[in-house]
Amino acid sequence: MSSNDEQGQDAVEGPPEQLALMREFLRHEKQVPKAKPRTWRGAPLAEELPVARVMVNKGVLHLDRYFDYAVTEELDADAQPGVRVRVRFGAGAHRVRDGRREGGGLIDGFVVERVAESDYQGPLAALAQVVSPEPVLSAELLGLARAVADRYAGSLADVLQLAIPPRNARAEKKDFPPPLPAPGAPDAGSWARYEQGPAFLEALAGGGAPRAVWTALPGPLWAEEIARAVAATLASGRGAVVVVPDGRSVERVDAALADVLGEGRHAVLTADAGPEKRYREWLAVRRGAVRAVVGTRSAMFAPVRDLGLVVVWDDGDSNLSEPHAPLPHAREVLELRATLDKCAFLLGGTSCTVEAAQLVASGWARPLAAAREQVRRSAPLVRTVGDQELARDEAARAARLPSLAWQTVREGLKTGPVLVQVPRRGYVPRLACERCRTPARCGNCAGPLEAPDAQDLRCGWCGRTESGWRCAECGFHRLRAQIVGARRTAEELGRAFPAVPVRTSGRDHVLDVVPGAPALVVSTPGAEPVAEGGYAAALLLDGWAMLGRPDLRAGEDALRRWIAAASLVRGQEAGGVVVVVAEPTLRPVQALVRWDPVGNAQRELAERAELGFPPVSRMAAVSGRAEDVEEFLRVAELPAEAEVLGPIPLPVTEAGRPRRTQDPPVGERWERALVRVPQGRGAALASALKVAQAARLARGGGGEGVRIRVDPPDIG
Repeated sequence: MSSNDEQGQDAVEGPPEQLALMREFLRHEKQVPKAKPRTWRGAPLAEELPVARVMVNKGVLHLDRYFDYAVTEELDADAQPGVRVRVRFGAGAHRVRDGRREGGGLIDGFVVERVAESDYQGPLAALAQVVSPEPVLSAELLGLARAVADRYAGSLADVLQLAIPPRNARAEKKDFPPPLPAPGAPDAGSWARYEQGPAFLEALAGGGAPRAVWTALPGPLWAEEIARAVAATLASGRGAVVVVPDGRSVERVDAALADVLGEGRHAVLTADAGPEKRYREWLAVRRGAVRAVVGTRSAMFAPVRDLGLVVVWDDGDSNLSEPHAPLPHAREVLELRATLDKCAFLLGGTSCTVEAAQLVASGWARPLAAAREQVRRSAPLVRTVGDQELARDEAARAARLPSLAWQTVREGLKTGPVLVQVPRRGYVPRLACERCRTPARCGNCAGPLEAPDAQDLRCGWCGRTESGWRCAECGFHRLRAQIVGARRTAEELGRAFPAVPVRTSGRDHVLDVVPGAPALVVSTPGAEPVAEGGYAAALLLDGWAMLGRPDLRAGEDALRRWIAAASLVRGQEAGGVVVVVAEPTLRPVQALVRWDPVGNAQRELAERAELGFPPVSRMAAVSGRAEDVEEFLRVAELPAEAEVLGPIPLPVTEAGRPRRTQDPPVGERWERALVRVPQGRGAALASALKVAQAARLARGGGGEGVRIRVDPPDIG
């Protein structure tokens, strides 16, 4: 044989059949060359699971999917599921020249999983860097984030930005002590005031998953009651998450948890803590050093291990609605957690929202409330003053306070502080016709008229002075202050009671606690400080201004704010009195007099069911320029049951004025359409809107474009 291979084959000795197999093997080896080691830019890839599936931090809908990257041997040990990485992403990231990948900027992301092969047919770029080997994205958190993104027609990357705080290297170096042993089950304490309160705690301590809508009694004990519910959950070997609207509420629950649980058993998650402390507390939760969390809305994603209870307090507060995409509400996120993790759920507040009433009406949760006799003992006496009586009362001309209010203040100041709630903070009043209440507008630009020096009328927009004003509706020439702010009210009361100290609490300066000595405390809604021993009395002024807002939730929100303020007043047995200046026949006012927020929410729910408004239906708002909204709704494959309401024009955002997240760009004329579907079809609506928005973005429809908000809190 002439070839070396043939000569080698002849040189092999052995039986003929063995020689035949050997020749066949050598021919096959010659035809199929040996595979070269897999490398990227000369670096060998990981031997096992060389592909990392990454969620890049790019919150646009048409990129809401995982991207595959190669894992080099150098990064193999650290590039585990859940860690932060940096990858090349963008133009040129997938172009290869001379075996080297070009272009693409570095962007952050999370490794979701490691797999053996990629579905992508072309060559893969490799992970550029493992930012930290700390696995911050667990499978449970990933599942929750995906569920939230789907519910709100948003992207997973946006939800992960809300759920996982920014990294702090110094915090990651801290060693946390092992978790403390589970505490013993607490006694019922003040939960005994509720008919099903002790049974609720027993279910938590026994490892159960009860769901309850809790109407808390007025007074300061709600924080301690939440702490006892958390303690019962920890006694079963599980964890708990408590979400409250603001920092002051966090401080109260934090103190209650420290008293009931002791130190070292819970973490506090708030944005005010600073990046290092916040991340350190978050890591303590993720690593299992603590099993309980209290915080503001970002705590709804806290990665508590073996979750047994989620609590949301005062779900009607707007602070619980996230202002960043995809705009989730803490109540809805915790409902999802309760369903996914099969844990207990507690929605509490001194008032009751329509959504809470819907949870009870649907059977998803059970009511948890006190008997009427207990409510009457705990709540203050509520008296009403109608606006017509206020107009006839000569004693009320100077400070819009009727004789009943003056008398209540005088009597209350004999035994303690008196709270005065006014709808807004500020000195300059907005004006309206005294006869028909039509807002006073500038004849030049239709801006609101003001009286900064209590004499000359001046436009709040263009600054022109107005003389000889008459109402455009009824022709009357006299004006009244539409809303008098907290500062001016404080001045009026200070002149009326010169020997009594007057304190104000509002957006710029919020008081937390005031002494139990006689004083006047003037506050805007939500900024009321707690008085030591409770307030002796409270005045709720300008109720018509809160009830007259063009908003579906105006009555519900007014009642919630009134009850929150009245809950700080001593009970009726201790002589506490509340005077509300509003039309006595209105349903929210009557609900306050009877202290029946649940009944008000149930009646509101029945009315919304007749009208087809949320929460009986699911709704989404689509806003943008008129032509963009029209085109979007035309191409979106909405569910067959979908009903489009509108579009209607939105108010133009003026230059120099505060702009909310949902407001149009300054000076642009936008429209908004509402899309409504029956209950149970919300997922289909969100999916259709998400697909249409992703297609629009993929075609280059970026910029301000079209905005989508699922379950908008304000559809007025």
